[in-house]
Amino acid sequence: MYIIPAIDIINGKCVRLSKGDYSSKKEYSSDPLSVAKDYENAGLNKLHLVDLDGAKKRQVVNFNVLELIAKETGLEIDFGGGIQSNEDIKRVFDAGANQVTAGSVAIRQPDLLAEWLKTWGVEKIILGADVNGDKVAIGAWEEDSDYTWRDFLKEKLSLGIIYIISTDVQKDGMLEGPSFDLYRQMSTEFSELKVVASGGVSSKDDLLKLESMGLYGAIVGKAFYEGRISLEDLSAINNRKL
Repeated sequence: MYIIPAIDIINGKCVRLSKGDYSSKKEYSSDPLSVAKDYENAGLNKLHLVDLDGAKKRQVVNFNVLELIAKETGLEIDFGGGIQSNEDIKRVFDAGANQVTAGSVAIRQPDLLAEWLKTWGVEKIILGADVNGDKVAIGAWEEDSDYTWRDFLKEKLSLGIIYIISTDVQKDGMLEGPSFDLYRQMSTEFSELKVVASGGVSSKDDLLKLESMGLYGAIVGKAFYEGRISLEDLSAINNRKL
């Protein structure tokens, strides 16, 4: 299982939220590049980079952070937050992203998602399936769509989607453990998908349990920033099956 560290950006700084609530913002570093280099130096090779300003404004804001990390590290970056147009996605890829996460746009502009998959290929597009209850949450998690996560995945699977990242909104940033039942159901019912779990990781044991479920990856953010899990542990789990 890949360990995928997260860097969430507001005003160019590394922050974490709780349950997606912007008023709960906690800043951890004013230097995202330094944090990214720490991950790379520890032997991690992927990065989940989220433009929280962009997610809220529905337009990418922190291109400069993406460009800098892509230029100065060899991390494979998946980027999300505010990508709403062909111009946005082209600029994100030109800035150095290896993959993009399409969440809200997959519901608000399904034809655009289908176009992206054809233009850029299914290896480059990750479906963001963030869950609040059993509904897919969109718009920086400020609203729930009419889709259940099952119906959403069934529909998008027909487009050739390979990768999904799913965050349980109620778990995100709470350090109370991931939604194991949710990810078990997803990976069992949609075994052809490469499922990345996000939200709630609080310890090495949480990661080992997710790994035992056969998931493709797990995103770690606050647990590292809060000292609950070390870079050495993250690297050990990430590299032992590559």
